[in-house]
Parts: sequence; C-alpha cells; structure tokens
Amino acid sequence: MSAQQGGQRRNDKGRERNRGGTRSFSSSAPAARKRRADPARLVAFEVLRAVSSDDAYANLVLPARLRRYNLGARDAGFATELTYGALRGQGLYDAVLSRCVDRPLKRLDAPVLDALRLGAHQLLAMRVPNHAALDETVALTRAEIGAGASGLVNAVLRKVSARSLEEWTQELTASVADDTARAAIAHSHPEWIVRALRQGLAAHGRGVDEIEQLLAADNAPPVVNLVALPGLGDTGGILEHGGTAGTLAPDSVLYDGGDPSRLEPVRSGTVRVQDAGSQLVARALAEAPLTGEDSRWLDLCAGPGGKAALLGALAAQRGARLEANEVAPHRATLVENALAAVPETAWSVVAGDGRRYGQQDAKFDRIMLDAPCSGLGALRRRPESRWRKTPDDIPELTGLQTDLLDAAVAALRPGGVLAYVTCSPHPAETTAVVLDALARHPKLTALDAEAALDAVALEPTGSGADVPGRRGAPVPGARTAQLWPHVHATDAMFMALFTLEP
Repeated sequence: MSAQQGGQRRNDKGRERNRGGTRSFSSSAPAARKRRADPARLVAFEVLRAVSSDDAYANLVLPARLRRYNLGARDAGFATELTYGALRGQGLYDAVLSRCVDRPLKRLDAPVLDALRLGAHQLLAMRVPNHAALDETVALTRAEIGAGASGLVNAVLRKVSARSLEEWTQELTASVADDTARAAIAHSHPEWIVRALRQGLAAHGRGVDEIEQLLAADNAPPVVNLVALPGLGDTGGILEHGGTAGTLAPDSVLYDGGDPSRLEPVRSGTVRVQDAGSQLVARALAEAPLTGEDSRWLDLCAGPGGKAALLGALAAQRGARLEANEVAPHRATLVENALAAVPETAWSVVAGDGRRYGQQDAKFDRIMLDAPCSGLGALRRRPESRWRKTPDDIPELTGLQTDLLDAAVAALRPGGVLAYVTCSPHPAETTAVVLDALARHPKLTALDAEAALDAVALEPTGSGADVPGRRGAPVPGARTAQLWPHVHATDAMFMALFTLEP
C-alpha cells in the first residue's frame, strides 16, 4: 500500500500525518493548538511579569504596552480587564490554583504562575468561552515560556474550569469559621487589610456590616474620572463622544470610551484624569473660608501633580500663587508636567523634603498636605498594591505623616486653612494622626471638613464623623470627611481641615 493510500499520508519516518478529512483539535490536545500569543493576552502577560519581577505598577506599565502593540479599542479593553482582574483576584485565584497543582505554588516558575492567573481569570470571571481561555493561554505559554510549560498550564486550567467561581469560593470557604478570613478569601484581600477596612468603617461612623460591599467595590473596575481645569478646560466635546457628566464633582466627566490619552483636551493637559474624591478635597481646601490674606498656597507633597494642577488653576483664577513641593526630583518633574497648562505666573515647583517647611519662616494661607500613606483607599485602581503592603508599613508611614503635619502647622499662618488628606481610611493614618496633632498643637483647631466638602460637591456626601476630644466627647464644629468606593464611587479619600488661632 502506498503512503497516500486510503487518504493517509506518512512522513519520511513512516508516521501518519493526516488521517483524512478536515483536521481539527479538541481542548485536550495542547500540542496542536495555535503557537502564537494573542496580542491582547500578551500585553496582560507582560504587565503581570513587570509587576511580579520588577515591582512595577500596572497603571504605569499598561498604557505603554497598549501603545507598543497598537491595540484597537476592543482589544485594549480586553487587555485592561484581563490585567487588572488577574491582579485583583490574585489571592483567590492562587487559592484555587493550589487545589489544582501537584506542588506548592511557590515552586512554580514565576512566569508560569502569571500565565495560570491570567487563565484562571478568563475561566472564572470573564465572558470568555472555556475552550478559548484554555487554547489562548496555552498558546501564550508555549510562545512566551516554552512548550514544556504549556502541558502543565493546560492540565491545571482544565481542572480550574471544572467549577464556577461561586463553586470554588464555596469550597474554599466552607471550613473557614472566621468572618475576616472568609471575606479575605472570597473577595481576594489580605486578612490584615480586611481588618483595617472594617476598623475604618467603624472609626468613620459607618456600620462594619458594610465590609462586604466595600470589598466588592474594591474589585469592581473603576470608571475613568476626568476633570476640566477651571478657566482652562472644556468637557463639552468629551460629553458629545460618550462621556457622562459626573454627579459628585463639578466640571467632571465619567468616561469609558477607552484610553483617555487619545482625547485632545487630555493630551493638552486642560482636562485631566483624576478621581472625583481627589477633585473634591482640592476644591474644598480652595473654597474653605479663611480670614485675611489669600495669596500664598502650598501643596506640600504634590507628586505626581493631580491636586496641584487643580489647585494651580483655581489659584490662577483668584490671583493667588501655588508652591508645589515634591521630595523626589523625578516626581517634581511630573508635577511640572501636570501644571504645564496652567499660567506660569500662578505656580512654582520645588524639590525637597516637605519636613523642612517646619524650619522655614515662610507662611502660607492655604496648605494641602496629601500625605504619603498606605493607599488602602485606592486598591481598585492599584490592585497589585494589596499584595505588596504589610501591617509593618503602617508605623513608618504614620511617623512620616506626623512629621509632615507638624511641618505644615509650622508653615500655616494664623487664620489660614490646612487640609490633611490621605487615600486611606485606616484609623492609624486618619483619626489617630488628627487627634495627636490637636494634642500637640494647642492653637490648632479642627474645622468641619464634611461641610467644606459638601459646599463644593454637587450632592451631599454624608461623609462626616465627629472628631472626639481628649475625653471622647465630640469637638464642637469639628468633623472629618471620609469618602468610600461603595458609597460615593470614589477612592476612599479622607480629609481633615484645620485652622491656626493667633
């Protein structure tokens, strides 16, 4: 019989090459799948590798990768959802994968684990058919890691696909009695962060039973918030092309039309990407009543420049001048770039340790102290940070916050206004810092931050909590403000306002 007889073909070693008819493969035949990585999934994989191996931030790496591969809007959206979803769900997906791998996850090569996380997210949380999630992830593995790893990835992900996300979550939490531990697994947060957020809810006047809603909001992809710089920007064109007017902050737009850097007003810097919570605290400081002169403003920790740009534009309208300080020279350059659209007569940028203002004679009328913090209020925007932070970070941060707040008080003139802001609801970084400052500085008086916030918001925020005195009784007229992702659809931004008595 010839090699071609019966529709069969054999290669030069006598092995059968085609059994006739149209060749097809099932999801259980990894060697026969496509060998090139899908560009959108490749982008997500490269971002996860940068996060894992270089401690990079996804929100900085992803836009560059999207531009490098020139992805269209649909593919860019897929890559974005896959990247951030895999990072947010890492804790839960690793728990699932640990049930499907025959060795501890730490013994897997890091690129293989990243590929498995991407596959798990597609299978469990995206509208991707199982066969497509399997085939594409195996192809990605073969192309970027090697053929040897592709068989492992195929076998593991087939086990993952045997249950839904709900079924996996039920299995993983069935024997967990502790509420915090169970919530940490189900919502993919470290346990210490769940505890800290629960304490934050209580400290800021909300019920601890909201913790499930808060954790779920942390895992929901945030809509891009834009703001038009007062007197400079216009959102009309963006509203005509799919944007929606913001309901909380003035001159803001919610935009889900893809990469906002493609918008001309964003490229020019007159419209900026900025969370509505950040917009509100900057406006609240600018509009808070004060007595006397109102010409010298200070942004003590200005990098990367979002609040500085908004404050600078407001200062320009009122004939004031903003001094924007940033400790790191490269971040000071980012602040300069953020302020580029604002008239240069309204601002200056300086680089240096903000604590030095405590030893200088210069006094300011309005001071923004957006202090370095844990960032627990922005986990939805920086999903990888939840896996990097530890409880040990908090004492060092609160020490720095205390020092910077002391410097800000020293730089505030009597009758001026100081805003202490953190993107964290952790009590150690918010109410504890405020109470300690009031105890250290007898002439420092807390103001009603909620009233100041509501005065500039488009609708009441209900964000306030009374500041307790040294014996636990509220300080008259003193309330802090705390925004929440699950209530306000913003980052969990905290603000306290102070003035200094003569």
